[in-house]
Parts: sequence; structure tokens; C-alpha cells
Amino acid sequence: MATRTDAPTRREQILKEAARLFAERGFHGVGVDEIGAAVGISGPGLYRHFPGKDAMLAELLVGISEQLLTGARRRLAETGGAAGPEAVLDSLIEGHIDFALDDRPLITLHDRELDRLRDSDRKLVRQLQRQYVELWVEVVRKVHPGLAEPAARSAVHSVFGLLNSTPHLGRPGSSPGRAATAGLLHRMARGAFAAASPAAG
Repeated sequence: MATRTDAPTRREQILKEAARLFAERGFHGVGVDEIGAAVGISGPGLYRHFPGKDAMLAELLVGISEQLLTGARRRLAETGGAAGPEAVLDSLIEGHIDFALDDRPLITLHDRELDRLRDSDRKLVRQLQRQYVELWVEVVRKVHPGLAEPAARSAVHSVFGLLNSTPHLGRPGSSPGRAATAGLLHRMARGAFAAASPAAG
């Protein structure tokens, strides 16, 4: 989503507007006609792309979990050679910050609406998220070798909570610019991992 540079497809436009509207007003507070109006097509026209709102929600939440995991694996492959674990961790943090700043409605949507997914879709989201967490845990423990696995996992979840706080930063213009915010979040994430390490004591 946030990483694409080419023009979005109609399907992607629908998903983006659905995410925004669902996050603003709740899943049940938005009708198909309103989503259609946001992208310039009739409500019934949406059914050429999705069978219904449930399918949109599932694609949004499963899709972002897949993208985060795929992106993390790509970053690990690109920086995991001579660059060392510090560079890998920095790259993972940068990738998650990009998501947290550019896809804020999906964070709100996940927090509020995950339980509305079918069991199979919800289990898939959780499975993808576990793989994403474990990838981070492995890298964090290379950077902070004294950190036990359970503590590293707790630290990763805590950092995700910090980075995923972006929906609460306020309206555009009421907080520092994107670059300044990204830098602050990066420093806080690295500081949280350092503080969790036994060496910090």
C-alpha cells in the first residue's frame, strides 16, 4: 500500500477508502454506497470487485499482515549480510514506521474490527503476525545477546505498541513533520530495546 509508486488500481482505491471510512465510523457505520461514492462508482458497482464489506475487511487485515511479513523478510535479505544485525534492526524499524505513519487507518481497523473476521481469516492474521514477531525477536537477540527469548518477545510487542500509537498523534499539522516523527519513533524504538537488555542495568 504505502510502498507503491505506480497509480493504484480501482480495487486498491476501494480498499483505501474502505479502510479510512471503517476507521472513522466503524465497520457497521459505513454502507457500501458510501464506499462507492468515495471512489466515484455506485454502491452496486463495488460488487464487481468484492462480494461485500466482510471481504473488504478481510483483505485489508490479512493483506497488511502479509505485507509487513513480506517486507520484513525482504529487508532481512537485503541488509542481513555484511551490514550486521544493527543495520537489520534499523531497517525493520524503518519499515514498521513507514507502515505506522502511512497506513494509520489500518492500525485503528485492526484494534477495533479484528474480531469481526471469519475464524479462518482471523487465524491467518494471527499466524502471520506471529511469524513477523519471531523474525524481529531473532534480530533483536542478535543485537542484544543477553536478552532472553521471552523478554525479547515482550520487548518487540512493546515496541510495536509504541510505533502503532500513530493514530493518536493528532491531525496533520498538529504534530512534527513526517521526517521528524519518523526519527523520534526510531530513536524511541532503539531506546526501548536497549533498556530491555540486561546490559542496560
